[in-house]
Formats: sequence, C-alpha cells, structure tokens
Amino acid sequence: MTDRNYLKQMRVPTVDSPLRVLLSACLAGVTCGYDGTANGTYPSALKLLTFDTLKIVKFCPEEFSFGSPREMCDIHGGDGYDVLRGKAKVLTETGADWTEGMIVASLKMLEIAIKEDIELAVLMDVSAACGSQVVYSGNRFDTNKVYQIGAGVCAAQLMNHGFKVISQRDFASLELLYSKADPMHLIDEKAIDHHQISWYKEYFGE
Repeated sequence: MTDRNYLKQMRVPTVDSPLRVLLSACLAGVTCGYDGTANGTYPSALKLLTFDTLKIVKFCPEEFSFGSPREMCDIHGGDGYDVLRGKAKVLTETGADWTEGMIVASLKMLEIAIKEDIELAVLMDVSAACGSQVVYSGNRFDTNKVYQIGAGVCAAQLMNHGFKVISQRDFASLELLYSKADPMHLIDEKAIDHHQISWYKEYFGE
C-alpha cells in the first residue's frame, strides 16, 4: 500500500533543485523488456518525463543482470522479501534459477538509489524485480496463474532500506507527485491507487 502522507509531505521542487525519482527504464520507453520491447506504453509514467522539476533516473535491473531479450521470470515460494531472506527463488519459465542474478540486480538498484539520493521510486507493477504491491506466485504461464500481495526483489531491497516505492498504476499517488512537480496541476480526485481497484479487492478478498 502506498504512503500518500509521504507524498503529500515531499518538498516542492524547482528546476534548480528537482525531485529525484528512480523510474523503471521500461516505463520511460526504454526497450529493455524480456521480449526486447518496453512492455507497452504507460502514459502515467511517461508524464513524469515532461516535468523539468523532476530528475528521472532510469534503470532496468533485469536487463542489468540478464540482458534483453531474455526469459520471463517469476518468484517461487514467497515474494521479493523472501528471496532476499533466502526463503524463495526466482526461476525462469524454463526453470533456470536466476535468484543470485536478481539479488545482484537489486543491490545495483540500491546502489543507484543511494548514489542519486532518490526521493521516490516509480517501478513496474507485478514484475518479479520491480513489483511493489502485487507479484505472481510461481510461473505466470501456468494455466491457473496466481497473484500474491508482495513486492518484487528489487523493490523489496529498496523498501528494506527506507526508500518509498509506488507503481505506474498508483494513479492517486502519481497525481500527488504531478502536483508537486507542477503547482498548477489540478489533482484528479477520482484517481485511485492499485490496491483500491475492484480487481484487487475481489481477488484478495479485501
């Protein structure tokens, strides 16, 4: 669940002192997805690139460790926090164990976040690396694919070290970020975050 109070209390940036935002590279249109694409187009994230009061730092942890194109991978036996604790694994669709490489990627993302003094991360939802609220439990290609509440490995690494993470589907939170970047932005009061959508509530029984 996103911390909107944190977003509301974030400082008002300027061109000379922009807010520092870490962004999953695919969300910025970088063709670093598993299939060599950008995993689609996400206007909610691309909008962040239009503000001169935001400094966007782009990074794709999976491309860093595994290149692109690559196999699809998911978390088995837990979520990203469990992977970091040695209680779960990251496996590809063909069963290759990418756990070590994903942890290395998470440490690189953390290194970048610390070096750039990141104030917020906006990461790709559901990803085994970057998911912040929901990830797959096991192989997403199974006939009965299963979702779980939890974070991907790299998002979990950031959050373990105090960084705030939201996704491109946390529309209410993004509205707050837009309003920080541009005081003239009119917040869409109807916007909701991922955990508030009907699918999430029905699937997880909340």
